[in-house]
Amino acid sequence: MRKIALAAVGTLVLSVMFASVTLAQAPMVNGQVTKIDEAAGKITLKHGPIKKLEMNEGMTMVFRVQDPAMLKQVKVGDKVRFDADRVNGQITVTKIEKAK
Repeated sequence: MRKIALAAVGTLVLSVMFASVTLAQAPMVNGQVTKIDEAAGKITLKHGPIKKLEMNEGMTMVFRVQDPAMLKQVKVGDKVRFDADRVNGQITVTKIEKAK
C-alpha cells in the first residue's frame, strides 16, 4: 500500500513539473503596437490568440507592462512578439521584443 501511495505522489509531482515546463515554453504572441502611454505604464497591442490566458481570438487591447522600461524599446506601428500573464489580477505584458 505504501508503494502505491509513493507512486501516486511521484506521478503527481511529475505531472505538475511537466505542466510548469509546458506553460514556461508557451510561444510568444505576435502583435502590433497601436498606442503607448508611458505615464500610465500601459501599451495597446493588436494581437493574435493568447492561449495560456484562454483568449482564443485576436483583438486589440490595453495591457499594463511589468517594467516601464519596456515601453522605450518599441514605438507605435512596430510589429512585436510578447508574453503576457496575470500579475496581481491584471493582464500584464511580462516580455516584449520587436519581431524579426
